[in-house]
Amino acid sequence: MKLQNFEQKNAEIRSQFEELKDKHPERIKQRLNLSWSNWGFGMERLSVSAKRLADAGVEFIELHGNHYGPDLGYKADETLKILNDNNIKVAGICGMFSAENDLSGNSSFARQNAIDYIKRELSFAAEVGAEYMLIVPGAVGRQGAYDDSEFERSAETLRSVADLFVDYKVKGAIEPIRSAEVSLIHSIADAKRYIEAVNHPGVQHINGDVYHMQSEETHTGTAIVDAGRQLINLHMADSNRCALGKGSLDLDTIIMALYVIGNNRNGCYVTPEPLGPGGDPYPAMHGKPDGKLLDEMVSQTITYFKERESVLLGE
Repeated sequence: MKLQNFEQKNAEIRSQFEELKDKHPERIKQRLNLSWSNWGFGMERLSVSAKRLADAGVEFIELHGNHYGPDLGYKADETLKILNDNNIKVAGICGMFSAENDLSGNSSFARQNAIDYIKRELSFAAEVGAEYMLIVPGAVGRQGAYDDSEFERSAETLRSVADLFVDYKVKGAIEPIRSAEVSLIHSIADAKRYIEAVNHPGVQHINGDVYHMQSEETHTGTAIVDAGRQLINLHMADSNRCALGKGSLDLDTIIMALYVIGNNRNGCYVTPEPLGPGGDPYPAMHGKPDGKLLDEMVSQTITYFKERESVLLGE
């Protein structure tokens, strides 16, 4: 029986993965670096979140970029103490971009807010040793475009502050998001085109998200392969945007694709971010969480991911 189109692509990635295992076993010795994006934990204290992640065996964290003003957000010294006490290191900063700090906005005030926000986050990122900062070119939660100049405005605005990524030694990572949530940059190809438009060494990487990729890419695995070495981080959630193993996501193909592109090297991360379904998940970051449900979600996700990775590696 002839394979379906997606099955053919799955088979191609599996073949590349098996060839890697057979001919270059040294390249699969290091496991993928599991992190967790904590902004979905809402108003929970970082100390509680860090203990949950440590108990689940997570060694890295993507911190909520919560420096919305000069008097808001995590303090570097306090943050490092909490994370060090739990043997957790900072992978990156999850930049949060809304209509109020929109790089592509038709309001100069919104674009200036985005610039000031990025400056605050990069300063903090350098202090806590973050590898990257996630950048969304347009406001999350706004599907409709302001006009036909959003792309150019966004690239120009980000370029104006891009020197700081180099100065602080933090990599700018562009995240494509599904068209149900943003008005521009929906795919890996879009992200590459945007990076070319920014045209700056400080902004050369991509932050993928499998939930968005399932809507916008023809095949998630091949999109990961196409991203290649530019992919510094991959957000994870199952097909229903819930914990891994709770939906119909083809996790095996994703893991194999990540090994094929060498994403198991130092400085690259796989970061679960199960937020639940919906068009605008941002309200979750200001809500009071259910700790027990979060415990179960983290445990389920990490256990399932490690289980599938071990099966694929033959361990």
